[in-house]
Amino acid sequence: MNQTTPRPKRFVLSSLAIATLMLAGCAVLPQPLTASERAEGVSTDRATLFAVQEPVKGDIALQEVMARALKYNLDYRVKLMEEALAQRQLDLSNLDLLPKLALGAGYNQRDSDAASSSQDVLTGKQSLVPSISSERTRINADLGLTWNVLDFGVSYYGAQQQADRRLIMQERKRKVAHQLLQQARQAYWQAVGAQRLEPKISALLLEAEAALADARKVEQEKLRSPQESLGYQRQLLDVIRQMTQIRNALVQAKPRLAAIMNLSPGQRFSVVEPALLDKPKLGLSLEKMEEMALGNRPEVMEARYNERIGVLETKKAVAKLLPGVELSLGAHYDDNKFLVNQGWGDAGLRVSWNLLNVLNAKTIRGSADAQLQLAREQRMALNMAVLTQVHVAWLDYQGRERQFALEQDMYAVERRLQEYSNNAALSNAQGKLPAILASANAVLSELRLYQGYGDLQNAYGQIAATIGLDPLPAAVSSHDVSVLGSELDNVSRYVEQTLASGSI
Repeated sequence: MNQTTPRPKRFVLSSLAIATLMLAGCAVLPQPLTASERAEGVSTDRATLFAVQEPVKGDIALQEVMARALKYNLDYRVKLMEEALAQRQLDLSNLDLLPKLALGAGYNQRDSDAASSSQDVLTGKQSLVPSISSERTRINADLGLTWNVLDFGVSYYGAQQQADRRLIMQERKRKVAHQLLQQARQAYWQAVGAQRLEPKISALLLEAEAALADARKVEQEKLRSPQESLGYQRQLLDVIRQMTQIRNALVQAKPRLAAIMNLSPGQRFSVVEPALLDKPKLGLSLEKMEEMALGNRPEVMEARYNERIGVLETKKAVAKLLPGVELSLGAHYDDNKFLVNQGWGDAGLRVSWNLLNVLNAKTIRGSADAQLQLAREQRMALNMAVLTQVHVAWLDYQGRERQFALEQDMYAVERRLQEYSNNAALSNAQGKLPAILASANAVLSELRLYQGYGDLQNAYGQIAATIGLDPLPAAVSSHDVSVLGSELDNVSRYVEQTLASGSI
């Protein structure tokens, strides 16, 4: 008796062995980055961060700051890519509305004939001799078109939801633009104040350090009492400490502004200093601001789109309860020589109904209704938050306006005191200390003046963002920094006119 393993069994065992070896060879092991790969990645990232940027030419105005922020800021570019991704997903959702067209082809081979015989049901005896109706090697191809009416309805609602999600991404991009431009405005005015005050602080520090050296010399020569000399030095050191702290804070303003514009942190640049610190005008009533905020804010628009998505989700839930009708058309080919017709076409109609969905109709509908109700309640809560933000922004603007007026009066007084002290020091009527103290007070007052003006501008910009006035043009003719800055300036003028006149 032959004890060799049958051929089909050997074939199965060989196939299993080959599959096991392939799986073992495909095992994935962790591969940490090498030092050279890390170094190459750092070099590439640094080059990518500041690549393809227009060079800075001359002093940078506020509108150029905003233009560079919109064009090069990485956070805003992420939002642009998210919007583009939402558009691609919408395109894919629209493709789901089309019928399914499938093309398939195959090659089959077996090591023995697919022979078969028949058996008598009553006697159990073979009724026909073994025969074959299929070749060992076969090539076949199929082209099928199917369309499910239920899937089409569900996909239609899904495409509408995806269209709303794309609009949501647009609103989120608007919100990021509002926040980015508000940050640019704040950083710009901080840089203006720093640029204006740094030379004055440096000169005052040199004068105070020279006076301190003279005071120490006087102490060594014992021209004054020790207590008087030390008290004099203490006041000078206090001025030096205070001015040094202010200068350390001011030198951080331009790097922060550079980060918003995505400039290299070490790049040197200057900002445009305004000739006059004009107060912005606000003519909108509080009621008009509330109305505009509820109609224009990106968050409110997003909540409305979410509510519309909830309505469509309810319609999808109802559509899934209906029976599905599937239409199919197909063309087929098989090169089996035993077939009389090697090519043929077919058509079909099939009706299917998921009865479990019908039994759970109340639960499915209730879940969709709950989602819709949640979206509505979220919108109402957001409306309340927006109205609160409008009132807070309006009160903040009023307070900043009063504070800036006070800083103007204080600065005028400090300037006059500084002038009197300097005249007295020149006439030798008093020592250097009163003049230095007066200069320090004048610098502090001017610093508070620019800080107050920057806070007023920020509060003004916050009102525009709070009521949802779009800072971006509807269309951009060019993405050059100069052109984009000019168009942003036009939009800014329109926003200022709207806020000043109280009408749209």
